[in-house]
Amino acid sequence: MPRLNLPPKRCEWATSSEMIAYHDHEWGAPVHDERLLFEFLILEGAQAGLSWETILKKRDNYRKAFDRFDAKKIARYDQRKIDSLLADPGIVRNKLKVNAAVTNARAFLAVQKEFSRFDAYIWCFVQGKPIQNKRKSLQEIPARTAESEAMSKDLLKRGFKFVGPTICYAFMQAAGLVNDHIVSCPRHRAVRAI
Repeated sequence: MPRLNLPPKRCEWATSSEMIAYHDHEWGAPVHDERLLFEFLILEGAQAGLSWETILKKRDNYRKAFDRFDAKKIARYDQRKIDSLLADPGIVRNKLKVNAAVTNARAFLAVQKEFSRFDAYIWCFVQGKPIQNKRKSLQEIPARTAESEAMSKDLLKRGFKFVGPTICYAFMQAAGLVNDHIVSCPRHRAVRAI
């Protein structure tokens, strides 16, 4: 039987308009921008126990509520600001997650001070270049890896919150430290070429 030349298919999880846009333009592309790295770190922690689509739908609200993820501003949040965030229906109003964002901003700034850039620190977990996986299906993608476990352990030691190995692996995927687009997805090759 002749082999059909079917058009490539994007990763199966990209189904809604938000998820497709995120998949096609962001997920897996290497990030070196300090603000965006911090944003992904906070949003991945906010996602814990929820779907990424829920967080994506609230992303603009998060940017507004959290001063466009300016770590210096967030590190100075006082209880009054935290209380206003907990009353904001545009974000996930979880006290532990909101407090973690403030704690993480302070830890983020400490890492920047030590390493000059958070980017220099976080990319050391993959030796400075993205891990290029060649997964054929979503079922092959693990929830955590040795690299995400090492990242989690070190982040926790530095005072970060909501940075377990599974959250760290999702962060690695989002920020392009790992390319987990399935090989039949057109973004796999595109991300690899970045």
